[in-house]
Amino acid sequence: MANIKSQKKRALTNAKQNLANNAEKTRLKNSIKKVLAAVEAKDKDAAVNALNEANKQLDKSITSGIKHKNYAARQKSRLAKAVATLG
Repeated sequence: MANIKSQKKRALTNAKQNLANNAEKTRLKNSIKKVLAAVEAKDKDAAVNALNEANKQLDKSITSGIKHKNYAARQKSRLAKAVATLG
């Protein structure tokens, strides 16, 4: 731990932000898994709803700097393609 007061404060805010980032990453991964699970179960309504939620989470991850925009675009495309196979 640092000896300088401002660095001690910075270490605390870094730890808080790290927890928030990890929570957002987990939410994102869970929303992606929900889409894939709904597609696997061939439940179109649930898949479409889960896709909308996943797209929202992906957009949020871009604006907060958690994920790169190309990652989000790739995931959106992949998930939309999977939902489209349901007909």
